[in-house]
Amino acid sequence: MTLYGLYSREPGSALPVATLIGLLGDLGYDAPGVRSAVSRLKSKGILRSTKRGGAAAYELSEDLQRVFAEGDQRIFSERRGDGANEWVLALFSVPETQRHLRHQLRSLLGDLGFGTVAAGVWIASAAVVGRTRELLAERGLDGFVEFFRGDYLFADATEIRAKVATWWDLDAIDALMAEFLADFGDAEDLWTRLVGDDPATALREATPEICRDAFRYYIPMLTLWRRLPYRDPNLPLEYLPEGWKEPQARRAFVHTHRLIAPLAARHAQRIIGEHRVP
Repeated sequence: MTLYGLYSREPGSALPVATLIGLLGDLGYDAPGVRSAVSRLKSKGILRSTKRGGAAAYELSEDLQRVFAEGDQRIFSERRGDGANEWVLALFSVPETQRHLRHQLRSLLGDLGFGTVAAGVWIASAAVVGRTRELLAERGLDGFVEFFRGDYLFADATEIRAKVATWWDLDAIDALMAEFLADFGDAEDLWTRLVGDDPATALREATPEICRDAFRYYIPMLTLWRRLPYRDPNLPLEYLPEGWKEPQARRAFVHTHRLIAPLAARHAQRIIGEHRVP
């Protein structure tokens, strides 16, 4: 999914299976595993099949193209989007005959950064309500959810911080950020030593081997990172614990992304070009 989000997002940019095998082969995956993964994604409606010069190829579904476009700001922004002090409450009620939809609602709200106040009552920064309503409507779930916007009355930042710790599993989220920092916290220093600190110069002087190494480093880094901004509650830092690791993890990712994403893209485009069907 990371590869599609980076290199095959636009309509008409389907990737032949041979291209996917080439790209994922550089990351240590074998051909049968790639074909199996493609089959699973196709069965879930994430990928759709097409033909390129008589060969099988796969592209993102239209829904996923919109999701990737929406996610760019959240994933690649240099600044975390601190929410305003205004809150939104999402209350949902699902009939017993449709109880299977409850898991879908919980998953969607959790992925958008909502915390849980009580059963069927979710809370988030009011900044996320627009996108939340769009996604609920796309999935036919909007009829089960009511939204209320407002302030938390009679509480200062210290009291709200205590409440936030009960609404979100902050320890689990911070542990994910710590995991990212353990793997990639020194990435900027590592790559600066290898290619310098100017992305344009690095790209101009990069060898094919450096571009391949950048690709092998960047794709796993982005794959781990791209989920984390959605787990973060995206609240003002005054409401979060001291030493909250999201800003540090974001800096590590964004600065490394700026330096090596063009190198990785050059390698990916070379592989894609080798398998391009006339």
